[in-house]
Amino acid sequence: MSVGGIKRAFGRACQDVVRHHTLQVSAALSYYFVLSTFPCLIFLSAVVAFIPLPDLFGRVLLLMSRLLPAETMRMVYSVLGDVLSSHRGTWLSFGMLGTIWTASAAFDSMIEALDIAYDVPSQRPIWKSRLLAIGLAGICGLLLLATLAVMVVGPLFGEVLATHLALPAVFIKIWPLLRWTLAICFTILVVEVLYFLAPNVKQRFAATLPGAVLTVVVWNGLSYLLGLYFRYFANFNRTYGTLGGFIALMVWLYWTSFVLLVGAELNAELAKASRKGRVEPRQMLPDEQHETAPLDSAA
Repeated sequence: MSVGGIKRAFGRACQDVVRHHTLQVSAALSYYFVLSTFPCLIFLSAVVAFIPLPDLFGRVLLLMSRLLPAETMRMVYSVLGDVLSSHRGTWLSFGMLGTIWTASAAFDSMIEALDIAYDVPSQRPIWKSRLLAIGLAGICGLLLLATLAVMVVGPLFGEVLATHLALPAVFIKIWPLLRWTLAICFTILVVEVLYFLAPNVKQRFAATLPGAVLTVVVWNGLSYLLGLYFRYFANFNRTYGTLGGFIALMVWLYWTSFVLLVGAELNAELAKASRKGRVEPRQMLPDEQHETAPLDSAA
């Protein structure tokens, strides 16, 4: 695609952000993400307890504190401290089903939002949409765990790896850069999987890369700027009291949802530009199948 075509796709994506009421849809998604955040953290704490690394969950929370506002992290520590005072094994055995179901509700809403972004009808049966949401929650959860694993292992891990595998000394020097590169690649892969499987669209997996890269880059920059805003300008505790941390989390999840949908809008416009202005749904109603021409490049 030419540079001019990419510019036109960006322009149409910006128009679709307004036309699809993306800000309002992001607000709805942030609600479901809030519902799933703490059950997922509780389940994660139960899982990492069986991994033989000292204070692994504490290091995961420390990594989260680099992205989330300070008020939010104080609330997270408070909630987890109250809930995890009970036996962790109980959460691992009985909390799993509730966690999966709650997390799948967020992904189910994301499926519908991405169908809107791609301008395709949501024609999957309810049971199929929920099973897909559960699958997405599991796949994205595993990939995010891999991302956290790469980030949690510190710089010393490069030295240990080089020693045991007899790698050259230059590997130790480039390990910090390699560590961050792997984490970013895993994060992009998570977004690509979401863009590829969630919307009811026939597309190649590689076609989801532009929007995924845009999402991850903008999300990292936006998280940093929000951190500065919460730290030096906003004072939610003064306005909302004890709810300040919760409001900060809602704001962060709101803009995270918005960036995810903007990346999907870009992918949709790039797909339309290469497919003569339309995309083909994976699943169509019988009376609509004759209206859409087959795509040679669809996966």
